[in-house]
Amino acid sequence: MKHDKMYSIFICIGMFWIFTVPVFSQDAAMDAQLLFDQLKERDSLIFKLGFNNCDTAQLRKLLSDDFEFYHDQNGLMESKELFIQNIPNLCKMNYKPIRVLVDSSLQVFPLFSSGKIYGAIQTGVHEFYGEEKDKPRYLTSTARFTHVWIMEGEDWKLKRILSYDHIIPKK
Repeated sequence: MKHDKMYSIFICIGMFWIFTVPVFSQDAAMDAQLLFDQLKERDSLIFKLGFNNCDTAQLRKLLSDDFEFYHDQNGLMESKELFIQNIPNLCKMNYKPIRVLVDSSLQVFPLFSSGKIYGAIQTGVHEFYGEEKDKPRYLTSTARFTHVWIMEGEDWKLKRILSYDHIIPKK
C-alpha cells in the first residue's frame, strides 16, 4: 500500500514536470547552446563596444529602453541615457580599461512565460585590466556580474546589469 502511494506521488510529480517545464524544441540542448552563444556574443559586444572602445552609438542598440545598472561601488544608474552618458568617462581615465570575461564562469538561464522564452539571466566573472603606453597590461579588479536579457521583438536587449563583489588586487 505504501509503495502504491509513493508510486502515485512520483507519477504526479513526473506529469507536473512534463507539463510545466518549458521545452525549447525537440533538441533542447541545441537550443540552450544557441541561447548561450547568442548572449555570450552580445555580452562581448556590450563590453567591446562600450567599455573597451567607448562606442556609445552601437552600445545604444544593445540596451533596453528600460535599462538599469546596479554597481556595488558606484551605485545605481537608473536609465539607459545616464549609463550611456557615463561611458565617455571611461575614455578619459589615465589608463585604457579593458574587460575580459572568465569564459569558464559564464552561465545562462532561460526565462519563460507560458512556455515561451522571453528573457534570460546571464552570470559570470570578469576581470578588468589597465593598459598604459609602454607598460604591460595589469589587473585592476575582478568582479561578478548578472545580466537580465529580454527579447524585444526579434532582438535580445540588456535590461539589467548587476556588477558586484569587486576585488581589487593587492599590490
